[in-house]
Formats: sequence, structure tokens, C-alpha cells
Amino acid sequence: MSDRRNLCVLVAEVVGWERLVDRLGSTESSHALERCLNRIDRSIEANGGNDIGRTIDRVVVSFERCDSGVIAACEMLERVLSLPPVSGTQLKVRIGLHYGLVDENGDGDGVADAIRLARASRPGQALASNTAVMLLTPSARHFAGAEAFPQTEDSQLEWPVFAIGNRVGQVTSLPPNARISQRLRLRHQQDIMFVEEQRPIVLIGRELGNDVVIIDPRASRQHARIERRREGFVLIDQSTNGCYLSLNGDDERCIKTSETPLSGSGRIGCGFSSKEIERDLIFFDVV
Repeated sequence: MSDRRNLCVLVAEVVGWERLVDRLGSTESSHALERCLNRIDRSIEANGGNDIGRTIDRVVVSFERCDSGVIAACEMLERVLSLPPVSGTQLKVRIGLHYGLVDENGDGDGVADAIRLARASRPGQALASNTAVMLLTPSARHFAGAEAFPQTEDSQLEWPVFAIGNRVGQVTSLPPNARISQRLRLRHQQDIMFVEEQRPIVLIGRELGNDVVIIDPRASRQHARIERRREGFVLIDQSTNGCYLSLNGDDERCIKTSETPLSGSGRIGCGFSSKEIERDLIFFDVV
């Protein structure tokens, strides 16, 4: 890192684990904290984050692009939420995102303001500054709320902030404790993976950091993702050329900068027809 650069800074803090110390002891509570941090680290690695500072329960990460930081934040929220409660306590993460100056020591206004945003967030919530949200591309902008998040007097933030999440502003018809038990199996070339509780989000694209790496040049670097939600599995396109979906033998349709549920079985072409004899096709089925 050069002396001072403008970067997207993400601060993630695990909350709730301290209550486990008296109940379970320091060893077990530390293990619970470590499981949360492992989920957070997977999201950082998958989205090309650079670790620039840590404490026992806080991670500070920089990203070159705000899109990557926002997607990482969404994944962190989902991954930590999918962990089972420990002795009746559900550990959560609170996240702050800001775009600002960071120096070679991992300090600067960008870090300080991201920490303030994290502290203003509720457990299980991510907040981003308007500076970070303004730099999002159209494919990532829908992760942020349409309107600035109402602030409290205690937050003491000078600029508008936005809630960040996979389903900001959306309401599910199922109760919050509902869970799906099915898994979505994906097959790409010789690789097989599952979208499930342990891996609720799979990223697809041409960049090497994706879970499914598509070689075809018609695919975007961050082409699409598949999410495991309470109501089922969803394909979300965020690409230039769209996703071509053949579902349960029906006619092919193109999904572009939108989302659609996945059920049964089918195949996905990233920027090219799912009818092509193409080794980069993704095959899926619910098991």
C-alpha cells in the first residue's frame, strides 16, 4: 500500500460472544468467536479484501472497489447468521463501510469513519456511508437501501448512511425462525459444490476469487451469484450479458440485472446460451 490511498474500508465486529464467557468459560466462548471470524474471513478472501488490522473481535479490511466491500458485507451477515446458537446465544456481526483515506499503517479517516459506522450499527446490521454507496455500480446498488437510514442522536455521524444487505427493504412471508433444509447442488466442469447452510452464497464470474470461475470471455468478472434464502434458492444476475437459464426442461430465458428463483434442475450459461455444448455451463439440481 502506498503512503495514502482512497479505499473502501469494511469494519466487522462480532457481538454477543462476551456473554458466553461466564456461562461456558473462556475456551468455549473463544471457539464460538473463532467460528464467526472464520466465516468473516471466507467472505474477505472471496471478494479480494486486504486485512489491514485486527483485534480479538474486530476485523478491518480494505477493498479496491466498493462493490466488493458491499458484497463481502452481505456475505458476512448471511454466513454468521447461519451459524447455530451457542448455549442459546446467537452471535451476530455488525459492519461499517466507508470510502476514504487509508495510510500504509492501516490508519486514516477511512478506517476511523468505518469504525464509527460499525459502532452505530445494530447486531446483524451493516451500514455504509453515502460516499461508499455513491461509488457502487448499478449491479451492486440494489444492496443498499433506497433511502438514507434514520440516525439516532447517539450516532453522531455527519453524513447520510444506508443500510446494506441482500434483502434491504424486502419482507419475507415466512417467520424469521424458518429454515430450509434442502441443498442446491452445482456442477461446473469436474467440480461439484453445494449451496447450503454452511455456504449460503456462491459467487460466479471470470475473476479467480469467485467460487465458480467461468473462463468464457462473455462472462463478466463478477457475473452472478446464487443465494440460499429462507424461502429457497435464488439466482441473481449482475452482469453485462446476462444469465441464460433453462429450468426443468422449459424454454430458455435470459435473466439480466434481476433475480429469479431456482427449483428442480436445470443449467445456466453465463453470457451465452445454456443450449451451447460448452464446458463452462453450470448444472444445478435441488437435493
